[in-house]
Amino acid sequence: MCEVGMDAVFRALADPSRRRLLDSLHERNGQTLRELCAGLEMTRQAVSKHLAVLEAADLVTTRRQGRAKLHHLNAAPINAVADRWIGRYHREQARALADLRRALEQPPMAAPTFVYTTYVNTTPEQLWRALTEPAFTRRYWGGAALESDWRVGSPIRWQDAPDEEPRDLGQRVLEAEPYRRLSYSWHLMQPGHAEFFGWSAEEFAEAARERRSRVTFELEPYGSGVRLTVVHDDFDPGSRMHQAISGQLDGSGGWPELLASMKTLLETGAPLPTP
Repeated sequence: MCEVGMDAVFRALADPSRRRLLDSLHERNGQTLRELCAGLEMTRQAVSKHLAVLEAADLVTTRRQGRAKLHHLNAAPINAVADRWIGRYHREQARALADLRRALEQPPMAAPTFVYTTYVNTTPEQLWRALTEPAFTRRYWGGAALESDWRVGSPIRWQDAPDEEPRDLGQRVLEAEPYRRLSYSWHLMQPGHAEFFGWSAEEFAEAARERRSRVTFELEPYGSGVRLTVVHDDFDPGSRMHQAISGQLDGSGGWPELLASMKTLLETGAPLPTP
């Protein structure tokens, strides 16, 4: 994030009313303007102005659902601030303390939604290739290639290494509008996750019972680049998978790290180095 963008983030966060709006979205993401106004002692006009500042700083991203305009927290700017001043080791410590505090202080949350918006200096066509072509995904997805004909209803197969057979993990293409929108069902927890996260057999069995979630990529031209919004939703409340894809579990960079690596690959020709 450039200095101008970081300055905008801090200016946006300096106002207590805007922080209350972010708190409201943290409690329940994906609210309309009317819903946000109902929970705050501010006029509709004041809320709209504060939301415009938050959107300009990329702290809030919006998406259309039918006729409704939904507002979501965007983790990208905060993630950039953390990357600048908090090392990976200390970041895990800070995250663990924050998770403990939330567990002690907050009531159980409703089904969560992960929304992340980033800007990539590339074309919609090239970004689409990065999302769908095995030669691209293998470079930024930890060596894994995603294979599919990307037609609605088709399976998506994972190939963990070039000499291994692609695996069908039950994922299916839900929407495919080239260069604009791609959506597919997500895989369930695999035995490798249990080993990676150090789960017991009981913990893995519980996580593996979660329902299948869904990820959607929305591509919009933005100047000479592309505005990419990733929406991962349809989780169970308290989902371990949601914690993994959002980077809340120890050792998991989740979508923020993966998207940063894809962005770097498209803009520089090389993905982020493996930590």
